[in-house]
Amino acid sequence: MDHCNGNTKSLDFAPRDRQGLWSANGDNEVPGSVSGLQRLQQKKFNKGLAFTLEERQLLGIHGLLPAVVKSEEQQIQHCLLLLDRLESDLDKYIYLNSLAERNERLFYKILATDISKMMPLVYTPTVGLACQKFSLIFQYPKGLYITIKDRGHVYEVLKNWPEFDVRAIVVTDGERILGLGDLGANGMGIPVGKLSLYTALAGIKPSQCLPITLDVGTNTESLINDPLYIGLRHKRIVGKQYDEFIDEFMHAAVRRFGQNCLIQFEDFANANAFRFLAKYRNDFCTFNDDIQGTASVAVAGLLASLKIKNTKLKENKILFLGAGEAALGIASLCLMALIKEGLTEAEAKKLIWMVDSKGLIVQNRPAGGITEHKQNFAQAHASIDSLEEAVKRIKPTVLIGAAAIGGAFTKSILEMMADYNENPIIFALSNPTSKAECTAEQAYQYTKGKCIFAAGSPFKPVLYDSKTYYPGQGNNSYIFPGVALGVLCTGMLTIPEEVFLMSAECLANLCKPEDLAKGSLYPPLNRITGCSVEIAAYIMEYAYKNGLATVRPEPNDKRAFIRSQMYDLSYPPAVPEVYMWEQKL
Repeated sequence: MDHCNGNTKSLDFAPRDRQGLWSANGDNEVPGSVSGLQRLQQKKFNKGLAFTLEERQLLGIHGLLPAVVKSEEQQIQHCLLLLDRLESDLDKYIYLNSLAERNERLFYKILATDISKMMPLVYTPTVGLACQKFSLIFQYPKGLYITIKDRGHVYEVLKNWPEFDVRAIVVTDGERILGLGDLGANGMGIPVGKLSLYTALAGIKPSQCLPITLDVGTNTESLINDPLYIGLRHKRIVGKQYDEFIDEFMHAAVRRFGQNCLIQFEDFANANAFRFLAKYRNDFCTFNDDIQGTASVAVAGLLASLKIKNTKLKENKILFLGAGEAALGIASLCLMALIKEGLTEAEAKKLIWMVDSKGLIVQNRPAGGITEHKQNFAQAHASIDSLEEAVKRIKPTVLIGAAAIGGAFTKSILEMMADYNENPIIFALSNPTSKAECTAEQAYQYTKGKCIFAAGSPFKPVLYDSKTYYPGQGNNSYIFPGVALGVLCTGMLTIPEEVFLMSAECLANLCKPEDLAKGSLYPPLNRITGCSVEIAAYIMEYAYKNGLATVRPEPNDKRAFIRSQMYDLSYPPAVPEVYMWEQKL
């Protein structure tokens, strides 16, 4: 298949055999090599009751299904009916994951019916509860579990994965799952959820996605003592053994799947997350979503909010609650954006303030000192012990919560923000919902409708003083699927930090005036796939301009090229035409 320039080969030909050669079929299947019964048993090929009578007869499954032949729409309505009959979101999560293991395309069709309704069921906030209960609800093996006991043999474990053409890996060690702490092997729900969004929101083929949990133990005693727990039952391995294990995994992944295989780090502990990002970013196609994806979506919200205030970022003062991966990632990207507006690094840093568990991060802080990453944003200021006192003394225009402390933005803090600012920007980014620094209702009520609000979790519209506000959800899913799509379509071997600032700028520009008018700093979720395509196209322009792309020649129409690579939700013919012709002969 040729695209764009007339001779650019589609990535549909991507599946590689054991010799590294390209096979001619996107499903890595020779016509007729998959039996009818196998089609019913393999999620990749199963169409359920949508198999036609002719297909059933030619495939040898006539009689293995009831007589009725259902259309795709009938199947979707049946699934939605079953889903609506379930009362708890966790039960809905279990049902959807079970569907994904039976009929892959139907699962993604269901997600596509209403992204805003379905995404919270397969990802935040429901995935947090699912991870807490993961050992209890475990039914189907998903992805790879590579344990510390596999040291020296990680490549052999990776070879057990049946797909040869893996383009995207999401990996976790389960130590810092959302705001829930160390969940060990139960953290697998996060890579699985992230990759389902890769497909649902950016059309990256499921067969090209691989969720991985690196199990090095857990420090959560309740899990170690849980008879149902599916992971290693010992304290976390740390130090040299741990680092060597991660390093072996990174090199084994490249050896197995190629240098341009994207490796997304997810929910590692703060110190490890920063170390690994610094260690691998210049030699591997990798990024950390907790640091860089969160930063990008938050900065996108900030840039969109400035359109409402009609100010520049450098005219604002930003105060963070939290100084972990998310907060430091956002602060670093804000720094880059401020420098782009013309400030020096020193000038820009004076506009970024941070409060952690010990108070305001200042130079020469006596109480426990500060880490290297926090030191970068330490201010020459007297010590302040609490967030409330920091708001009172610093008088920020922007307040960003990323500390996973539910209710930390109290009534008095929100009222102060409204007293100091005509339109205070309030971002409560922690998730799941129980960890949000404040609710949307509290933000609008205590600021008397003055605030510009966004959250990391979904909140329902809020009616205040005869006006309905539709709070935007600053979910990383606006960023990481589009970034991955752009990176994969260009074959980038590394991912510079500029990619995330560009993605933020692109997303902010996709927020329409009517979105801003109703209080939302992000496009509606039902437009998120289009956002992914636009971000990917923006990244492609950057990659080719800066010599980072390895896919050649450069497509003339990048959006057309991107769409040609995306996963097709419609059922393919179960019997290839050539096979049907041979049978008729």
